[in-house]
Amino acid sequence: MPINISTPSPGLPDHDLAVETWRAALAEGVGTFFLLAAVVGSGIAATRLSPGQTGLDLLENAIATGAVLGTLIMTFGPLSGAHFNPVVSLLKWIRRDLSGSRLVVYLIAQLTGAVFGTMAANLMFALPVVSLSTTSRATPHLWGGEIVATLGLLLVVVAMERHSVAVAGVAVGGYITGAYFFTSSTSFANPAVTLARSLTNSFAGIRPSSTPGFIGAQLLGLVVALLLLHLLTPRPLLASSKGHSS
Repeated sequence: MPINISTPSPGLPDHDLAVETWRAALAEGVGTFFLLAAVVGSGIAATRLSPGQTGLDLLENAIATGAVLGTLIMTFGPLSGAHFNPVVSLLKWIRRDLSGSRLVVYLIAQLTGAVFGTMAANLMFALPVVSLSTTSRATPHLWGGEIVATLGLLLVVVAMERHSVAVAGVAVGGYITGAYFFTSSTSFANPAVTLARSLTNSFAGIRPSSTPGFIGAQLLGLVVALLLLHLLTPRPLLASSKGHSS
């Protein structure tokens, strides 16, 4: 089953179409919830299990995040396409694989799930439900890392449209695990993740004032990805895909 299954089924009555859309949005919200619980929770656990060993902490955080992300893609891919990421949803919308109405509910679901996932992680480790991060990440080299991280992620996501959900889960999870280490920013590559991680003053946190730079870099990564895909793939950038419903 291909991963690109986020377009509503053609020919459905309006009521059934609405139910399918909201079911998909719920899958996006729940999936993003668990993704942030994994990112933030494993970061907190890592610093407690390996205090003062930043490299080991990052390795533990990366492995847990990549493993959970891959599993979540396999779990929720058949329901929503398993975006869990606004830039992925924007990419699908621009390429006409996602309707405008579904894009809006996906973005709301992703941000909501991310916030609640971060709050749940804080609570699981006896931290305040919300504690704004004091970790500054507002430097140009980190923005460059986010451009590269987001670009690579989107190229992998599009390539996985030709493969099964299981293969996509392994590929995307593996990419994110590696990108924790080969990018200077540790590969947030996700606006919803970025905003939610500002709500935890822990290993995975980012100061709220640093989030605009990261999100801007992620959107720039999306633009570069679209340009590359236009050059690399035979399909026109804005060609309507079969079965698209707007």
